[in-house]
Amino acid sequence: MTGKTASRFSLTSLLKAGTIAGMATAVLVTGAPMAFNTAHAEAVKLTAPPQVPSFADVVSAVTPAVVSVRVESRAQPASEDASNGFNFNFGPNFGGQNFEDLPDDHPLKRFFKEFGGGDQYSQRGDQERDYWRNHGKRGDKPRLRPTSQGSGFFITEDGYLVTNNHVVDGGSAFTVVMNDGSELGAKLVGRDPRTDLAVLKVDAKRKFTYVQFADDSKTRVGDWVVAVGNPFGLGGTVTAGIVSARGRDIGSGPYDDYLQVDAAVNRGNSGGPTFNLQGEVVGINTAIFSPSGGNVGIAFAIPASVAKDVVGKLMKGGEIQRGWLGVKIEPVTQDVADSLGLAEAAGALVNEPTGDSPGAKAGIKVGDVITAVDGDPVKGPKELARKIGAMDPGKVADISVWRDGKLVSVKVTLGTLPTDPKVASAEPQQDQGSDEQAAPAELTLDQLGLIVAPTDDGKGVAITSVNPDSDAADKGVKEGQKITSVNNQEIKSPSDIKKIVEDAKRDGRKKALFQIQDQTGNRFVALPIG
Repeated sequence: MTGKTASRFSLTSLLKAGTIAGMATAVLVTGAPMAFNTAHAEAVKLTAPPQVPSFADVVSAVTPAVVSVRVESRAQPASEDASNGFNFNFGPNFGGQNFEDLPDDHPLKRFFKEFGGGDQYSQRGDQERDYWRNHGKRGDKPRLRPTSQGSGFFITEDGYLVTNNHVVDGGSAFTVVMNDGSELGAKLVGRDPRTDLAVLKVDAKRKFTYVQFADDSKTRVGDWVVAVGNPFGLGGTVTAGIVSARGRDIGSGPYDDYLQVDAAVNRGNSGGPTFNLQGEVVGINTAIFSPSGGNVGIAFAIPASVAKDVVGKLMKGGEIQRGWLGVKIEPVTQDVADSLGLAEAAGALVNEPTGDSPGAKAGIKVGDVITAVDGDPVKGPKELARKIGAMDPGKVADISVWRDGKLVSVKVTLGTLPTDPKVASAEPQQDQGSDEQAAPAELTLDQLGLIVAPTDDGKGVAITSVNPDSDAADKGVKEGQKITSVNNQEIKSPSDIKKIVEDAKRDGRKKALFQIQDQTGNRFVALPIG
């Protein structure tokens, strides 16, 4: 008996045994027995199916408003070293290998002659280049070539649509591909690189199906969302998932405040909408985290509240003007909060007011902690940047700062954020003189693990030695740097440090805030003192 026959026989025997018995018992994965009658088997059908949400109604309503955006750019003439459409430019000796020494039937020699050159093939390439030069066609006007493709969606019936800035960046011509496959030309109305948003306009004698932005403040982690777009150029595609997180900072810019979703978002989904179950846009798909290049369940969308404001301004003027405070800021850590007597680690620590910025003119100082704008608390540097950036230039803002152990209100007339703001750099460190000159005035601060000495210009003190086992060393303090202030009090001599630290101890402080300067700029370091 073969193995096949044995298997069939065994199965038949079991079925007969079940028929004779009339009833058999199956054990479910839960371990509970369930009776069934094999003689009268029926198709499985649940009398009360579970209530699984369907997205069909949402998808059918919003899909006509979602489009594919195809971008073309001016292609530059190919390099004159190229021949036959390739830029290989191998030459007769490639990687140390002389191809003329290879056998005639060697694949590398054939490849080189076909694509890379060889005298007769290089000559043909020269003839082609001469032809195009003489006829003056190739370089007169660069051709339009497809360079990118993304997604977008209509927000008005007269043809305004939203996509990502990185989709249209560098584009010369734009084509919108509708859900039914029809193609319409579009023009760029405006774009904002800082939030990665752009607005296009289709001029056509028709009304477009459009969608609206949601109030994303009501969007909760765990809510269902539906992403619609054109990934990989396949055409309209729908995926579903949930909101995984809010307020994500992915390091893409000063205004990061992304929704994180786990719907399958891939290349080509950029600029496409993420909808709630009411068919409202809660976010615009912009970025994915992907070690593999494809979807891994971590996608980021610009919140509707951010997009609505920026898009509205782009539609009106095509340019975004943001308020500008003009201060370099950094986070307030718990160490910094402890050293300054703050109740919590929140706000933005002013590292340096820049030049003649509005903040500097209004009196904001190094070491101030900005805690609120117009009475609205500031949690950190990113939130401060978003709050100021959302205000119009010329607005008078009430900036609350923590200074010298108390809250101070500073009125600032905001400026216009420069297109390419210049960041003030620290002046090169002054020559500290020879060891023999500095040694007599050096002061050893054993508790801090530092030895410091005066500077020639009297601005701060120079760090001449750092104990490698100290907290200062652990936090990156190095020999050659300068201490310019402690607890926001200017330092002119080593004795100033000692006095300020002793005062802080008497006030019950366990840490002091040191402003450290080197050739790259300023930073703050909180060091234990008690």
